Amino acid sequence: MITKDLKQVINQWLEMRILRKDEIVVIGCSTSEVAGKPIGTNGSMEIAKSLYEQMLVLQQETGVHLAFQCCEHLNRSLVVDRQTVVQYDLEEVAVVPVPEAGGSMATYAYKQMKHPAVVESISADAGIDIGETMIGMHLKPVAVPLKLEQRTIGHARVRAARTRPKLIGGHRAYYGENPSR
Repeated sequence: MITKDLKQVINQWLEMRILRKDEIVVIGCSTSEVAGKPIGTNGSMEIAKSLYEQMLVLQQETGVHLAFQCCEHLNRSLVVDRQTVVQYDLEEVAVVPVPEAGGSMATYAYKQMKHPAVVESISADAGIDIGETMIGMHLKPVAVPLKLEQRTIGHARVRAARTRPKLIGGHRAYYGENPSR
């Protein structure tokens, strides 16, 4: 059920064609919420594995960089590949997530990446929030909610957003044919 739910979300993102190569997608996930338990109470590396594998599909199909948000015990820092740190000149912090401080999803991602790193913050182009983990602090300033057909993953509510450039200027400003991109 969990894999099927996330596959539907991933397929909808791919159909919308809103992600571009080298954009950053932040993933916030409570595996406890996915399992139907309160956030932070019943983390699952098994659930994290299922979700991580599907997020890799999104990465492979679009060329985006994935950033897995840790829990509040690590101030919602993010697990990324070292290549992302270098490419975006991010500041690395010295911590290794574990299920009790970082969460199962971030811990699993850290263990799977060949060259993992943790950064304190990021300005992502899009994001998915599975289980109300509060990813907004890591999105660029103008977030646009995405209406997803699949509204849950397991038992967790799922929300997604993309960002767009700020529209500046007054009544004379022209934004082109597609101001959302």
